[in-house]
Amino acid sequence: MYHATDPRATLAPARASGKPPAARFAGAEYVKFYETMPAESNDKGRTWYARGQNFILAYSDVKLGATLVRETQPDEYVVFIPDISTGATIAWDGKITDLPGNSISFVPAGASTVTATKSGRIIRLVTAKSEDLARPCANAESYAKAHPNIPPFQAWPDPTEGYRVRTYSLDVPLTSGRFGRIFRCSTFMVNYLEPRHGQRDPTKMSPHHHDDFEQGSLALEGAFVHHIRWPWTPDMTQWRNDEAEHCGAPSLAVIPPPAIHTSQSVDPGLNQLVDIFCPPRLDFSLKPGWVLNGDEYPLPR
Repeated sequence: MYHATDPRATLAPARASGKPPAARFAGAEYVKFYETMPAESNDKGRTWYARGQNFILAYSDVKLGATLVRETQPDEYVVFIPDISTGATIAWDGKITDLPGNSISFVPAGASTVTATKSGRIIRLVTAKSEDLARPCANAESYAKAHPNIPPFQAWPDPTEGYRVRTYSLDVPLTSGRFGRIFRCSTFMVNYLEPRHGQRDPTKMSPHHHDDFEQGSLALEGAFVHHIRWPWTPDMTQWRNDEAEHCGAPSLAVIPPPAIHTSQSVDPGLNQLVDIFCPPRLDFSLKPGWVLNGDEYPLPR
């Protein structure tokens, strides 16, 4: 259910899957990096890890010269540098590519090294196939068993012109009718939402649900209350209480299907949220102009 002013109100209704309604539910995940010790720490920086079922997020606060190394990365991954004051390079396949601040990059499988050229925040997103990064996740125990209602991960098709490091500026002007700033690769869809200054109007919320995919919501600035409600079923033992979890920045909330959810910015200053989907979601991809690099990555057949 979207307010009439929300671009998502124009999405086509989801088709009936023919599957029986969900009968078991997983809980939401809230990892507040500001309340937890980093999994890795040295004189060049600190890194925290958190995950959903299909993805892992590495949040690094680094100094000049820090390196983030992937020796045997199994599939395409994301390097996200949200601040204009930060910068890096990435070495892959014998080439060095500049990664400026306020950018998002997609990096192919194989060996690669991100090197910070300026201090600041660097965020990486990898799929759960990167088992070495799954182990240090603050919420790793929650995924000792697979959560219900989420199909096994399946990557989308390879890019049309083959794999290479692709970098895109996040400095994209607001366009009427487009939702956020969406980029996708073969493994992820990332929506760098428009920043919100001040608290969200409580009369214009967007409660909705996803039938069979989880959503990660990374708070980069400000604070959010994630409102979540689970369906009732005939089995009362599966009922879950409503949640209204306050998450400051930086933090990651993982919202499981088919929970009804909406996020409310509550800080009086700047609030910045980034939504993460692994693999990409089809409904956003089918909206003309919503995926800013959609011409480089074909849709599944």
